Amino acid sequence: MRAMVGISCCVKGFGIFATPNHAASDSYVRVSLGPVGGVPVLLPAAGEALVPQILPRLDGLLLTGSRSNVHPDHYEGPAHAEGTPEDPQRDSTTLPLIRAAIAAGLPVLAICRGFQELNVALGGSLDQRIQDLPGRLDHSTPSDQKLPRVRTGKAHPVRIAPDAQLARIWAAAGLRFRHEAVPVNSLHNQGIARLAPRLIAEAWAPDGTIEAVRVADAPGFALGVQWHPEYDWESDPFSRAIFEAFGAAAAAWAEGRRPPAEGTARAAA
Repeated sequence: MRAMVGISCCVKGFGIFATPNHAASDSYVRVSLGPVGGVPVLLPAAGEALVPQILPRLDGLLLTGSRSNVHPDHYEGPAHAEGTPEDPQRDSTTLPLIRAAIAAGLPVLAICRGFQELNVALGGSLDQRIQDLPGRLDHSTPSDQKLPRVRTGKAHPVRIAPDAQLARIWAAAGLRFRHEAVPVNSLHNQGIARLAPRLIAEAWAPDGTIEAVRVADAPGFALGVQWHPEYDWESDPFSRAIFEAFGAAAAAWAEGRRPPAEGTARAAA
């Protein structure tokens, strides 16, 4: 039985009438089928009522990146600048879903917006435009979208703590580990301001921006990265290793909830 991997969706307008659709990028579907080794299940941004209905059916939760930003009301931040994309329906779904998934021990991998959601869901706050802060790098998507390898190109190195879960993932994959200089892509405006009390920072950009976290007291796999490993897992061994580690945790969860074989059940009776 392959693991059922829930993929968070955004609400986006499609077509000439901008009809609201619940959508997730194909890259998350492909990576779920690929190195994660699971069955992708798109989770609509249907609000908190979805959580108790869907959570028992999942073996892992993949929180996706998005152009939209977490609404500042959720972390008592200032209002967004005019024109900043928001997705209140996604916020109302993912934030309670994250808390419930971690409490249950469900494997969680959070990417970019999902990384920021993880921090907010557990009590942290966000900087809304890192590039406007003194002494910080511009982490946002390059303005010239025609540049080659915008998504897969490495924008800066990150320094990974030697005792981090990411370091263990790196070592388990048999990679030569240089924790002080791991190159990653960078496609975000928001970033962690106040780290949530339950999170431990695992990696940092050269300007001090937190690039990876784990949930300290999570009963299961619970990891977040600010960059986008889903874009280059076919060519980058570290990106692939992150998804394989998440996939292994989801597969173990699926095995744990597998009903006993018919003969075993009869013997137990």
